[in-house]
Amino acid sequence: MTLKKALSWLIPIAVGLLLAIGIRVFWLVPVSVDGASMEPNLQNNQRVVAIKTSPVKRFSVVVFNAYGVDSNAAKGEKYVKRVIGLPGDSIRYTKTGKLYVNGKYQAQNFISKYQQKAGTVSQFANGFTLVSAARQNDWSNKWSLAIGNNRINKVPKNCYFVMGDHRSVSEDGRYYGFVPKSKLVGVVKVGPWKSNHKIINDYTN
Repeated sequence: MTLKKALSWLIPIAVGLLLAIGIRVFWLVPVSVDGASMEPNLQNNQRVVAIKTSPVKRFSVVVFNAYGVDSNAAKGEKYVKRVIGLPGDSIRYTKTGKLYVNGKYQAQNFISKYQQKAGTVSQFANGFTLVSAARQNDWSNKWSLAIGNNRINKVPKNCYFVMGDHRSVSEDGRYYGFVPKSKLVGVVKVGPWKSNHKIINDYTN
């Protein structure tokens, strides 16, 4: 085989590999959903992609590196959750499952009324605020150093408060606090052929 012929098939392969690596490093990351915390909208073992360049909005579904956020997470372990609070937001969740962000009611039409109520279980049966959640799970000291006081009543700068859609089984921000922006992998997207693609890709109240 001549050098010219070898290069004619080696170059396209090399370009394809570089593109694949570049896409993964700079644009999107394939992720497998682990567990039931995002049901009914995302299922266990469902494959999705996290877009690194997509802006994070309230109710975006995101992937983040959970190691160092959740003390139970293994190195390299990634979680899929929904952003409930942006930097500066205050959060209040009532015992009937109503969510208030900065005092404004949020409908949460991405889950059923039953699932909203089921989200306030165990130590959260009477609802919660960021202050009470911090006290319940002892992450107040961790974050008081970051924001300079002992009342965790707002999401700190460059952080997010996340919850799973399946509130009754999800271990999320209620348990481990905030997710630093530096831990985000990207915003989850599913194909437009999925019946719930708007709930995942671009939900707004």
